[in-house]
Amino acid sequence: MQPPEPALGLEGFAEILPVSRETLARLEAYAALLTRWSARINLVGPNTIADLWRRHILDSAQLQPFVPATARNLIDLGSGAGLPGLVLAILGVPDVELVEADSRKCAFLREAARITEIDVTLRPCRVQAVPPHPVDVVTARACAPLDRLLGLAEPFLAPGSVCLFLKGGRVEEELTLARKHWTMSVSLCQSRSDPRGVVLRLQQVAREPRHG
Repeated sequence: MQPPEPALGLEGFAEILPVSRETLARLEAYAALLTRWSARINLVGPNTIADLWRRHILDSAQLQPFVPATARNLIDLGSGAGLPGLVLAILGVPDVELVEADSRKCAFLREAARITEIDVTLRPCRVQAVPPHPVDVVTARACAPLDRLLGLAEPFLAPGSVCLFLKGGRVEEELTLARKHWTMSVSLCQSRSDPRGVVLRLQQVAREPRHG
């Protein structure tokens, strides 16, 4: 059995995904706040805090290269602690909306946006309550199985929209189920933070027409 990898720190993160000093400082402030608040409310799994930079910040930040350079806006479904949406906003993705129904997590997101000086739109409600509007990118992490997730994403999809979902080892099973109801162009990339994880990139998502 291989020994576990040592925890990733700020310097190790910067070697994997080089960012400006200012961006790194914002990510550091976010990580410190997340650690403090997680002692009081359930933002992330307690056993993941020791490797926060790998398990959460790198896991979220790895989506940034998949965001099209022409993207004008992004909606993050079930943002929780801002993963991946707030991290992507810190990395410079424009016009990010964070959808989160839990009031305590919303309080955290407001404070995290304030201390990192990042302008995001917080929608403190269930995804189904957000008025439908087209966006260029839809993201989600640990939100719902793919078939259900696409139903949540549908009100925000335009013909050129891209879905970027962080998924685990059951992604093929989820794709098989989703393809019963949806057509889509699929690409899978190995996660840079978890050997069992993948970045699922979907384009041309459309609901299968019902027959009969």
